[in-house]
Formats: sequence, C-alpha cells, structure tokens
Amino acid sequence: MSDLSHLSVKSKFDPKDMIFRHLGPSGLKVSVLSLGGWLTYGGTQKGNIVKDCLECAWNHGINFFDTAEVYSNGQCEIEMGQALKELDWPREEYVLSTKIFFGTGRKEPNTRGLSRKHVVEGLKSSLTRLQQPYVDIVLAHRPDIGTPMKEIVEGFTQVIRNLNLAYYWGTSEWSAVQIMEATQIAEKYNLIAPIAEQPQYNAFHRQRFEVEYEPLYKQYQYGTTIWSPLASGLLTGKYNDGIPEDSRFATNKSTFESTVKSLQSDEGKAKIEKVRKLTSVAEKLGGNVTQLSLAWCIKNENVSTVILGATKTSQIDDNVKSLKLVEKLTPEIMEEIEKILDNTPTKPGAFGRER
Repeated sequence: MSDLSHLSVKSKFDPKDMIFRHLGPSGLKVSVLSLGGWLTYGGTQKGNIVKDCLECAWNHGINFFDTAEVYSNGQCEIEMGQALKELDWPREEYVLSTKIFFGTGRKEPNTRGLSRKHVVEGLKSSLTRLQQPYVDIVLAHRPDIGTPMKEIVEGFTQVIRNLNLAYYWGTSEWSAVQIMEATQIAEKYNLIAPIAEQPQYNAFHRQRFEVEYEPLYKQYQYGTTIWSPLASGLLTGKYNDGIPEDSRFATNKSTFESTVKSLQSDEGKAKIEKVRKLTSVAEKLGGNVTQLSLAWCIKNENVSTVILGATKTSQIDDNVKSLKLVEKLTPEIMEEIEKILDNTPTKPGAFGRER
C-alpha cells in the first residue's frame, strides 16, 4: 500500500474571534473584516511589508483578500500574488477576489471594459500576475454601457462555468437597476447571476448603500464587500488638524485633490467636527474613532465584509479591535451616533403600507 502521508493538508487558519458572514445568497463565508490593496500594495508598499500585512490579517482570523487589475496597473496583483505564494496557505482556506474593467493602462481598446474578450483575457492576465489558477470571486469593477448586458453576463458565466477561472462574480459601483438587469438576464437565459456588490460605504457616504440597494438585499440577498469604510482616513481623526505627510491624502495627491480642498469648506469643517464628537463616543466605549467607524459598518447586517487598507501591521492590529465594539453598539449608542452624523438617508414613502 502506497504512503499518502505527504498528501495530507494541515490547516494553518485560526479564526480567533473573527465574525463570518455569507457572501450574498451563496454558501461562501467571508470574514467581516478583509484586506484590500487599493492605493497601497504595488504602489507605495512593495516587498516584505505586503507579505507582513497579509500575514498579520490572517493571524487575526481574516480570510478574504481583495485586489484589482487596475491597482497600480497590475503591480498590486503581482505583489499580493507573490506574498500569497510565499505564505503558502492552503488554497481552500482563503478567499481571493480581483476586479476587471479598467485594464492596466494599455492603450489598445479591448484591454479594458466588460466585453467578453476582456472579461476572459483580463481575468487570465490577472491570474498570471497573482500566480493563481482561479479567484473565488471576480468583480465587474464598473458598469460598461458600451457592452450589451447579456454579453457581460455571458462573459462572467463563461469564466466560471466553462473555464473554471472563478467560482462567483459580482459588481462594483453598479446601480441597483443594472444589477437587477444582470440578474434577470441570468435567470432568463440560464446564465450565472452576480452575488455581491463592492460599493463605497461609511458614516459619511450612505444613500446608495442604505436606500438604492435595499431592494437587492430583500429580493436577492445581495452581498456587499464595502470599500472606504473610514472615508479614506477622515474617520480616523488623522485629518482633524491638517494633512500628515504619510497619509493617503498626501501620498496620493492626484486621487484626493478635490477631497483635500473640500476639507477647507464649511461642509468639510463640519465633518471634522463630527469626527471629534464621534471620538468622544468611541472613548466612552473603550475604543478609538477608527474602531467605532468600522464597528458601525459591521453593525449593518447588509455588510458582508469591510475591506481594510493598511500600510503597516499596526494598523491591522488596531482595526481588528473594532470587533469588540460591535456588541457595545446598543440602540441607544446607535441613536447617539445618528444624531452626531445628522445624515440619515431619506427613504421613499410607504404611504402606510409597511410590512
């Protein structure tokens, strides 16, 4: 009888105190905190620090990692892919996503968008950079009004059903109408429907997530992998007294030029004042305003996972402490936060027909 002991797989993942949620209507479970590479890995951060950040997240029970073809024009996928190779975790123990649409900066017109050609070839290129045979979920990074929706859904169905390059697909910053159209086309033509959206969501950016997408949660159990939960750092309090040199606003000036300028406006100053008040609430609960802002996002049951961005492991160590605050967000505390924010989204009237 042959010795198969070398084929045994030893688990390397310890969930610690992490919370896990299903990603949309699927059976896939993701940690409520995840780690992404936007504006960091492959750009300002390269080499060992990328590996260190992924390992730190993993050691806290995070199992979901997010990137995109456009991040640093493909360099983010290269850096994260190399880190994952060196860490050598069992592939079945982590969830990996990438996004297709913007391409990697090439000028040929078919190297971006959501044509079937770019969905297939773009994902193949991403997998080469990631050194992976597949991703768990591939996201359409933006809607493509130049490609018929049926072709888009067919393209993502092809990479899943025929090519085994992904298990699921989703959307990012699509409108609810576009997501519904894709889902209905999938149902009509026996294609695969998207399962999750990757939208911006934080205490200062709420309308689309809480109002426009609400029918998607109810009708399709649509999942969400939210980005910018800290409003690009504004909700950490680091910009209360100016722009630190090592902050995102300073290291990515072109991306945040209008944001920095808006901080000088009355609206910007009002937001900073709200951050100061939220800081007092956080300290009362035994945390900081960063942790409170993340916990506030997690508290929303329609959030599947909150994507963190980190340039050093200490940020991840601090962010994960937000899990301790979630249970402390009582209805009274949530009401106190709501009064400070003073930005509750307006929902359509029900005319007395609420269920």
